[in-house]
Amino acid sequence: MTSGPIPSVLRLSGVDRVAVALLLHRYGLDLTLVAPNEVIPGSYWGDSEAGLQGSRLYARLDTPIHSILHEACHYICMSPERRVGLDRDAGGDDAEENAVCYLQVLLADELPGVGRDRLFVDMDAWGYSFRLGSSRAWFERDAEDARLWLERFGVIDRAGKPTGAVRY
Repeated sequence: MTSGPIPSVLRLSGVDRVAVALLLHRYGLDLTLVAPNEVIPGSYWGDSEAGLQGSRLYARLDTPIHSILHEACHYICMSPERRVGLDRDAGGDDAEENAVCYLQVLLADELPGVGRDRLFVDMDAWGYSFRLGSSRAWFERDAEDARLWLERFGVIDRAGKPTGAVRY
């Protein structure tokens, strides 16, 4: 969506990397760090954005946390068939994309020093686009379909809490 780094967003270097790796591992993903200024394998957007190849999520220390969470949530929300051949483009339809965005907000709450409030700011700064004008407004007032999608596929429970399971 944007070209070049956005200095205001929270990056991997600013959070507990072990907590990020443990969160990803819970879903079968391995966080793989890439050297500074190296190309991130499997990155859809390029620059410092996270990349996916199979069950590896690639990031550099300058990778935005929202990007790491977004790509992880693509992995979590995609069908098992697509997960097997994953390389860069997660695919999916609009309903799945909405579920990805919703889930990344929930998972932000599980990372020390991140949380949904910070994630909303970063999502808006990066350029996520929602009908109600902001990620917070969408999440709080227009995302029931995304919540129901996640519940239907076993990614969150009826209380809206992540189950730690990928889409079945």
